[in-house]
Amino acid sequence: MTIKKGQSAIEFFILIGVVLFFFVVFLFAIESHGADKARERLNLAGRDIALSVQDEIIFASESSDGYMREFDVPDKMDGGVGYDINLIDGYVYLKSTDEKYALALPVLNVTGNINKGKNTIRKLNGIVYLNS
Repeated sequence: MTIKKGQSAIEFFILIGVVLFFFVVFLFAIESHGADKARERLNLAGRDIALSVQDEIIFASESSDGYMREFDVPDKMDGGVGYDINLIDGYVYLKSTDEKYALALPVLNVTGNINKGKNTIRKLNGIVYLNS
C-alpha cells in the first residue's frame, strides 16, 4: 500500500513538471511575439521619419525657385527611442541611438543638414537649402 502512495506522489510531481514546462514555453512564445511587434513598430517609425525627410527634399527640388517650407522632425521615435539623422553623400541616414535600427534613403544634393524639431527647406537659384 505504501508503494501506491509513493507512486502517486511521483506521478503528481511529473504532472506538475510537465504543466510548468508548457507554461514556460507559452510565456516565452508570447514574449518573443511582443519583442517582434516592438521591433516592427520601431522599424515603421524610423522609416516614416526618413521618408518624410526624403519627401520634403524631393518636393523642394521639383519646385520652382523661391519655394520655402517649414517642417518638423520628431525628437524621438515611437516608444521614446532616440535616434540620429543626417544627410551624407546624397543619403538620409537614420540610426537609433541603441544601434538596433538603421536606414539610408537616397536624396538629391542638399546644402545643409537636418535637425530634430523645426526645419526650414528652400530652393534658390536651383539649389535646395536645408537649415542654411
